[in-house]
Amino acid sequence: MTFVRTVLGDIPADSIGPTYAHEHLIIDGGRPVELFPDFLLADVDRMATELDEAKAAGLRTAVDAMPADAGRNASALAELSRRTGVNVVAPTGLHHVRYYVPSHWSTRVSEDDLTDLFVADIETGIDTFDYSGPLVRRTPHRAGVIKIAGSDGGPSPRDARIFRAAAAAHLRTGAPILTHCEGGTGALEQIRVLVDAGVDLRHVAVSHVDKVVDAGYHREILATGASAEYDQSFRWGDAQNGTLRLLIAMKDAGFGDRLVLGMDAARQGCYHAYGGQPGLGYLLREFSAMMAAGGLGEVERHALFVDNPARVFAFGEGAGR
Repeated sequence: MTFVRTVLGDIPADSIGPTYAHEHLIIDGGRPVELFPDFLLADVDRMATELDEAKAAGLRTAVDAMPADAGRNASALAELSRRTGVNVVAPTGLHHVRYYVPSHWSTRVSEDDLTDLFVADIETGIDTFDYSGPLVRRTPHRAGVIKIAGSDGGPSPRDARIFRAAAAAHLRTGAPILTHCEGGTGALEQIRVLVDAGVDLRHVAVSHVDKVVDAGYHREILATGASAEYDQSFRWGDAQNGTLRLLIAMKDAGFGDRLVLGMDAARQGCYHAYGGQPGLGYLLREFSAMMAAGGLGEVERHALFVDNPARVFAFGEGAGR
């Protein structure tokens, strides 16, 4: 039986229910908050309230996307899951270069060392100190996804090392891979690096690509066998909703089974619990209604929220528990 690894343990993949594929539930300090104070999401009480609201709209699982030494807090994610009953998948991996100082340890260790750190998060438990050094003390909460980030136009040399380390960790553990595409670009270049490293693209989702509203680009991405994660649905303002346009176009092109949805709501200003908008329940409320009005029926929406993430975020066959 395939499984999804949550912070509270493994669950059958077919039990995850409506799922958000790219979230930031906890950002507990670190370089991201130094750069953008609105990124501080360390209040478990507030986020539990926010998750409860989303749960009332139907949410059952959320994939967190804040990887190592960038504000990750596995114990806080586990507490959120216990309080709300929402499954939470925690990440290992490394974020975009801007979220680390130039002399960060990740630039000075080998690819094999990076792989070993990722694998330990997945198989043993995420470090209490979030690999902020020099001590490592592991929690019982294991990572269920490898989050990595590319630069504008594709992986930089720094990124490529991390992508290859993530690929090696995937091959050792079966853990799925979730990528950041800067400005929505570089997805095909990211996929090429992962394929060259032996990754099964059925377990890869490239994020933020709906920032680029180009149906041809999206058809190329999805034709590789990878999935695309769309998370710009609430960011279009008065413009035509590009996320909805792409969802309809990709469904019509026969790729509706390779799309997952998220909010990527990484700021206090996005959450009702912090006085922001539109709130974490937006996808399952307002945007789901927009999809229905746009011709995406119950079957298509069930695929986007349930069937597709259950496949993408399941560990590969033969992976150990």
